[in-house]
Amino acid sequence: MQRRVIALVLIGSLVLSACGGGSASAPNSAVGTAASSLQISADPSALAVPAGGNGSFLLNVSPSTSIPVAVNLGNAPSGITLTAGTTTASSGQQSEQLMVDGAVAPGTYALKLDATSGSETATTTLSLLVNPAIPASLLQVEQQTFQYFWNTTNPVNGLAPDHWPGASYASIAATGFALSAYPIGVQNGWVTRAQAAQRVLTTLQFLASLPQGSASSGDAGDHGFFYHFLDINTGVRYGASEISSVDTALLMAGVLFDASYFDQANSTELQIRTLANQLFGDVDWPWMTQADPPLINLAWTPETGFSPYNWQGYNEAMILYIEAMGSPTYPVSADAWNAWASTYPAFWGTYYGRQYLSFGPMFGFQYSQAWIDFRGIQDVWMRAQGIDYFINSRRAAEAQQSYAIADPMGWTGYGADLWGLTACDGPGDFTLTSATGQVRSFKGYYARGAGRQDSFDDGTVAPTAALGSIAFAPAIVIPTMESMLSTYGAYIQGQYGLFDAFNPSFTYAGVTPDSGSVVPGEGWFDSEYLGIDQGPILMMLENYRSGLEWSVMRGNSVIVDGLQRAGFTGGWLAGTPDLQ
Repeated sequence: MQRRVIALVLIGSLVLSACGGGSASAPNSAVGTAASSLQISADPSALAVPAGGNGSFLLNVSPSTSIPVAVNLGNAPSGITLTAGTTTASSGQQSEQLMVDGAVAPGTYALKLDATSGSETATTTLSLLVNPAIPASLLQVEQQTFQYFWNTTNPVNGLAPDHWPGASYASIAATGFALSAYPIGVQNGWVTRAQAAQRVLTTLQFLASLPQGSASSGDAGDHGFFYHFLDINTGVRYGASEISSVDTALLMAGVLFDASYFDQANSTELQIRTLANQLFGDVDWPWMTQADPPLINLAWTPETGFSPYNWQGYNEAMILYIEAMGSPTYPVSADAWNAWASTYPAFWGTYYGRQYLSFGPMFGFQYSQAWIDFRGIQDVWMRAQGIDYFINSRRAAEAQQSYAIADPMGWTGYGADLWGLTACDGPGDFTLTSATGQVRSFKGYYARGAGRQDSFDDGTVAPTAALGSIAFAPAIVIPTMESMLSTYGAYIQGQYGLFDAFNPSFTYAGVTPDSGSVVPGEGWFDSEYLGIDQGPILMMLENYRSGLEWSVMRGNSVIVDGLQRAGFTGGWLAGTPDLQ
């Protein structure tokens, strides 16, 4: 079955709390002792780490000739320890790692860092937000999900399947998630850096070799963009799929991430950076705006030209506009972000007790933020509302939970510990009558959601909707996932983590679902994994644990330039990290 393309077109107290994950990047003002020429500062000066996790930071050292310095924690509570890392004296920095024991209570800690080099001493502070611990069951899911990308991706060319098992075509968005997955494997010791770098290089070399052009077959894309689906072996257009602007942006997010992560001077990593810059630099973003400038069009095909629809907020396309505005070769015009955000008022309001910028499916809140750290940074719209996009996403998750508690449609199992609507597989397109005479309609792959607009609910729950939101709202996500695994684990978990979706209300006998099976008395359970749903699970778990994706992308010039051109200020962009 070819995955249906879902295109949702929208016309239309910054608070410190024990929620969120990762780290925020900004140097603290240097603090040294009066009698010492040694000066140090932590970069970032604020970290968020779950109990049982770890976080890394750089210590800026002046003069750089003092490196290496010995660093001790002057006032750390029991269970928080510091491990020295590598030194890079030429840049005046050395790396450090904080280890947080699982028994450390969640809360905010002001840590004192004491440095010594010879007879010289210096002191600075580091703010540490300890978040709730990740259960062992979810750590297992993270490793299994990484293995999904490592094992199902075509090792010959690096293309990732749209879904597994049974896929005969690749998804460029899933390939972007795969490219972002490999460094997570390195950081956790699941693969070596050399193995990951070679897989990335194989992928980028293949993408760079693919033909581009306007023919109806035989090309992989045009103007630097790629078709949504590619033949998983040849890499050319699969079927009648469209050149997709947002899916190209998700692919390029993975390309940019690897360009920043693989920063060593060896031949393989030098080639990665060269090819990544070439691939991103070839994307002609203004070409995709010509139908209705400065708005970016959804898609183009040789048969019909540009789509009648453009990307207007709010949805998953934030990262598309930020990449397009940050391009060093083909940037879109400076007014593109304001045009994108011009329809926000139609989606701002209160839904199930939360006031936020609404979008029905949770993937709209997850995709861009899997790569970009939006904590504390604000554009014009969010400054006016007094929040940021990270808090907005937390409210969306909380609203989905409140919707499930209310359960207005009376679906089986919905409640505080069973919620999560997003684009996902479903049982199939059926209209069925229950034993009590109730008529119910169901869908196959579809964009499910709960919001002020773009809502659809047929009782199908996708684990990625909740687990991909762990960085936003761990206090509600972790209990939800523990309950989900406890109740349905035998049916929803396989060798590569969590199957895409399940529906406890779909207990109808005598029907053949699109995928998976109906378990009598329990419901419908999928047997497929979807790359674009596996991606947020893996990346957001790691962002919550260590902030890896966010910290790497905070150093990417395309992302920084795109945010600034879009009008984002404050937070880590201004050197004032925010923990939420």
